[in-house]
Amino acid sequence: MKKLKFTTHIQASPERVWKCLWDPEDYKIWTHFFHEGSYYRTDGFKEGNKIHFLTPEGDGLCSRFVSIVENKHLSLKHLGEIKNYKEMPIKDETKSWAGGMETYTLQPVEGGTKVVITTDILEEYIEFMNTTYPLALSELKRISEQK
Repeated sequence: MKKLKFTTHIQASPERVWKCLWDPEDYKIWTHFFHEGSYYRTDGFKEGNKIHFLTPEGDGLCSRFVSIVENKHLSLKHLGEIKNYKEMPIKDETKSWAGGMETYTLQPVEGGTKVVITTDILEEYIEFMNTTYPLALSELKRISEQK
């Protein structure tokens, strides 16, 4: 796996950006570039809890919150696949990416917030992520700055 890093500056407070990152309705807006209708389910933003990132068809990714400092930092460990709303057993192809990390860091800077996202990604998805993450961050910037 390779670690990718994406950065943007948003003219809004870290609290505002955090809300736009993780509010369920705002999340749907900025993540639609990855898959139209993307959303998540969780029992709460608490270290150790699981989060399911889902498509409207019920497929997606199961992850676990590793660390959360509200308005500052959130890291996830990817655990496995979800098919038809159910966590799937780990298969050989899943082993190549299970355990990968994704981290969101919000740093207050003059005039707003610096957002840094790092993600572990398989080679075959690098081009997609390098194209899609900048679009998603641009949308996150738009919704954070307009509210």
